[in-house]
Parts: sequence; structure tokens; C-alpha cells
Amino acid sequence: MQILSRPLANPTGRRRVSRPIVPPVLRLIGRTPLVTLHFQPENLKIHAKVEFTNPSGSIKDRLALHLLTHARENGLLQPDSVILECSSGNTGISLAMVGAALGHRVKILMSDTASVERRHLITHFGAELHLFKTTRGYVTGIELAEKMAAEDPRYFLTRQFANPLNAEDHELHTGREILAQTRGRVDAFVSGYGTGGTLHGVSLALRAANPDVQIVAMEPAEAAMLSGEMPCCHSIEGVAGGFVPPLLHGVKIDAREPVRSADASAMARRLAREFGLCVGPSSGANVVAALRTAARLPRNANVVTILCDRADRYCSTRLFNPPTAEFESRTDL
Repeated sequence: MQILSRPLANPTGRRRVSRPIVPPVLRLIGRTPLVTLHFQPENLKIHAKVEFTNPSGSIKDRLALHLLTHARENGLLQPDSVILECSSGNTGISLAMVGAALGHRVKILMSDTASVERRHLITHFGAELHLFKTTRGYVTGIELAEKMAAEDPRYFLTRQFANPLNAEDHELHTGREILAQTRGRVDAFVSGYGTGGTLHGVSLALRAANPDVQIVAMEPAEAAMLSGEMPCCHSIEGVAGGFVPPLLHGVKIDAREPVRSADASAMARRLAREFGLCVGPSSGANVVAALRTAARLPRNANVVTILCDRADRYCSTRLFNPPTAEFESRTDL
């Protein structure tokens, strides 16, 4: 990864050779563990890729590193460029972290409905934060970002929702890591979609190894757009942002699993209390969908899903402050 270069000291007097200098934090991105979770009441087993172990706490660190490294290597990101993106939170946090490590200014556009913890994390890394009132989900922020970039050439748009490098990163890295960790045996992969990059890229890697692998899309039951529902309010942040993203177009999806917001949060709490995994609602929703998938498949099937981010960016949300009825209810698988 070519990021910065400096000549190596050479006491022999020979010509010095430049080698890349990689900021230490960027070496921590990727190569995340895959854990096996045994659910005793259901008598089911699934495998979960622990993406919250990335340095900023989410799977989006992969995307930020891949997009910005590519942009620097191809001269698209100049020293005076300002990285600009619309984000529900995790991508914004990751771009802020990687941008800080590389010495670039970052500006994030985010809906004013996103959790306050995400706002604080973005600004903690030194990025600028612009909140907007959403009327059409992510589309509102995407159009605002495009308008800003058209008016000021210093802005570098990462375009996470349409950039094919998003899917490429998950094909080359996340998907191949899963294959190595399962010794090439994956029967089903379950994931939600925000940008669509994870589902798209991982499915390409897995299908290259096993054409019969099942690709399952988790989506909020309140906004199950792939199932023909209209976008609506839900509390699973980071997924189903009011439209089907371009990166998901043409992806062969074998099944769709709508998950209620209340069930996603209940599973996130269960993962913390039974497994010690402190994760957010999208991770809980992925696990609910993965358990349903495992229940349909033979008992020895390998079902893999994603634990997207940490729970500490949801302290002000219903995950930590649920209505009494929701808190007492069991997850409906």
C-alpha cells in the first residue's frame, strides 16, 4: 500500500531505497476474526465475522482504507483535497479516522436523526460534520454532496453508494478472509445492506468458490424494499436508507429476511449478555436472519454473517433505552 515514502538510512553508502510508510492504525484494518456462536435454546450454530474489531469500531474501516488508498495512488486525492461523503455514521467515522491518519481534511454529511455518539466520534477525529434534515433517506444527503462537489473542486467524493471499489474491497478482502477461515465451506451468507457493497462483494468471492452458496439479504421489516415494501421508519441504523443502492442492482439474492427493529435490538442485547459481544442493532438483525437461515438448512450447514459495529455508538438510542414491552419481549425468530 503506497501511502508515504522516505529513504532508508544506509551506512554502506549505497543508493538509498524508498519504502512506503503506513500509519500504524491502518495496519489494524481487516483480518478480523470469525467466531462460532452456539444458540442453545434454538439448537442452532452460526459463524459471525467480528467486524467491530476494526480500529474505529466498524466494517466501514475497510471501505475507507480501500477508497482513499486507491484515490491517492491514482492522483485523485490531492494534499489540499477535502474528503466529502454522506453517511449514516459508520462510514463517516471510518473516513474521519483514515483521513486523519493520512493527513486529509474530511467533511461528513449526516442525517440529524443519527445517534449523537456517531456525531461525537466523527468530530473527535477532527472531521467537519454537517447535519441535514432528511426527506428521502440517503438520497437527500447524496444529492447535497454532489451539489457541494460541483461548486468546489477541492471536494473529493468517495461516493460509497455507487463506487464499484466498495464491492471490490469486500470481494478481495472480506470475502476471501471468510473463505480462508471456513476452509472454503460456506453454505449461506447473510447480511443487511446500506450501500450494498458487502453483499455484492462477498457474494462474488463466495460464489467463485461455491456457485450454490445462498446469499441472503437482511432488511428491516418496516422498510423491506427488496420484498416490495415502501421505505418507512425503522431503528436499525445503517441499513435500508430509503432506496435500493446501485451496488445491489444485478446481485443474485436467493432469499430476503425482514427483521423487526425490536427483534434486532433484543438480539443485540442477547449477544452482549449471553456471548459477551457488544454490538449494534444491525448486528442483532443479521444474527436473527442468520438463525432463520440456519433453521432452514441441514444441521451441518455453515451460515456466515457480519457483526457490523460496536454498541457504544448507540447509548442514546432505543438499544439502551427500550420501551418496557420491547425490553421484556423475546426475539421472534
